[in-house]
Amino acid sequence: NFRITISEDGSLRIINVTKSDAGSYTCIATNHFGTASSTGNLVVKDPTKVMVPPSSMDVTVGESIVLPCQVTHDHSLNIVFTWSFNGRLIDFDRDGDHFERVGGQDSAGDLMIRNIQLKHAGKYVCMVQTSVDRLSAAADLIVRGPPGPPEAVTIDEITDTTAQLSWRPGPDNHSPITMYVIQARTPFSVGWQAVNTVPELIDGKTFTATVVGLNPWVEYEFRTVAANVIGIGEPSRPSEKRRTEEALPEVTPANVSGGGGSKSELVITWETVPEELQNGRGFGYVVAFRPYGKMIWMLTVLASADASRYVFRNESVRPFSPFEVKVGVFNNKGEGPFSPTTVVYSAEEEPTKPPASIFARSLSATDIEVFWASPMEKNRGRIQGYEVKYWRHDDKEENARKIRTIGNQTSTKITNLKGSALYHLAVKAYNSAGTGPASATVNVTTRKPPPSQPPGNIIWNSSDSKIILNWDQVKALDNESEVKGYKVLYRWSRQSSTSVIETNKTSVELSLPFDEDYIIEIKPFSDGGDGSSSEQIRIPKISNAYARGAGPSTSNACTLSAISTIMISLTARSSL
Repeated sequence: NFRITISEDGSLRIINVTKSDAGSYTCIATNHFGTASSTGNLVVKDPTKVMVPPSSMDVTVGESIVLPCQVTHDHSLNIVFTWSFNGRLIDFDRDGDHFERVGGQDSAGDLMIRNIQLKHAGKYVCMVQTSVDRLSAAADLIVRGPPGPPEAVTIDEITDTTAQLSWRPGPDNHSPITMYVIQARTPFSVGWQAVNTVPELIDGKTFTATVVGLNPWVEYEFRTVAANVIGIGEPSRPSEKRRTEEALPEVTPANVSGGGGSKSELVITWETVPEELQNGRGFGYVVAFRPYGKMIWMLTVLASADASRYVFRNESVRPFSPFEVKVGVFNNKGEGPFSPTTVVYSAEEEPTKPPASIFARSLSATDIEVFWASPMEKNRGRIQGYEVKYWRHDDKEENARKIRTIGNQTSTKITNLKGSALYHLAVKAYNSAGTGPASATVNVTTRKPPPSQPPGNIIWNSSDSKIILNWDQVKALDNESEVKGYKVLYRWSRQSSTSVIETNKTSVELSLPFDEDYIIEIKPFSDGGDGSSSEQIRIPKISNAYARGAGPSTSNACTLSAISTIMISLTARSSL
């Protein structure tokens, strides 16, 4: 049999082994001393074969795929699958974020690759091994993604407003580059910003462009970003930093205005021009002004880029007289434009006359109202409003509090005062220059405080759709205002707005539907204001014809309100 040969050393070699070769084999050795033998069994197993090997694939970044590796083998043998990537065994524990063995059968060792990245491109080999044979199958994975960063971004030429750039393309990552975008950064910008270029759209085969619309005398650095149909790639490294050339200033100060100041002054203010818009060294301002209607401008040069205010002082400047004003710019290259002309008024004079006819009255224990009239005599200073100064008799005038009104208002209300206290008040007119002389001082005494004792012993009865409330009369103390009546506040428990009725009696009858809980409280009122309120009483939803109760100390705390028809016994009056 040509498949079976015996070598010189006695070894038996069988090629192309088949199932029929299985059995017992005995080796017999003989010499003149005698004979020796050895017997062994040959067991023939089915070969392992790869039935579904992995296949080479083109994928896009972010996709997930499965590389198959399915075999047939002798089921009496244990089989082991391993995978390598670019010659390195895959560690499924360490690289589990991207690699996972899937299949679920002992004859399948498929590899899943999740969220594929550019780094996953390369050769994948599935290796299969049993105790009698081993084999492998390989596939190449091409990963297509956004382009890599361009290289060697260079500023070839720079002027006051343009920069000529060139660069080299980076890797296209298996998808042709379709366009480039140029970005710039300055010490004044927030991060990198896309800039205008010529050509406006830079295709993937163009490696030079002119950046336009730059600001003169600003330090720039540039970078390039490539894109393809898959996405936008990482930007290049920044170029070197280069400063554009100087040019005449073009931007004028914003918000030129002014006013105020002291007597005989004209105050002019403006917003400074940002450094990135000054276009060169030696930046400053030219302030031009003239009396309204005159022809000749007066000019002042301020050689400071930070200047934002100029004060012209001259005894000839009349109070609150109009001036035409404009502010120009300049730098080492020359003068730039002026801002639009605006009208600014010189400093005005304080009001020279006091208000007249001062009168004050007490509204309650905490509030008073003050009235006055405009100055009777001709006033040299413009009046913008009035300032009311007030202080308690026991306090010092220098510690007085002040409130201001605006325009022609000639009365005001002062709140949060102390009850039964004597207060002194004076009124002054004011404008931007200050306050004028004070009026004559007037005195007013606040009313006694309201009763501090809340209504007690509140009892309620309900019958049909009526609630009847009764409570004990509140007696004011000697230092308190006399009780003039009571306020009953009520609401549905699920509402927030409060309804109020007033009565001068100690009882009230309400006609209310009983499909909701009600919350009620009562407080006295007097000339000094509202007194202390009772505890809130919750009257529950009532289904029977008759119920009664009293205000417990454990009632729910809420504000009170109601929306319903109200009937008040005796001489109650509504203040809803």
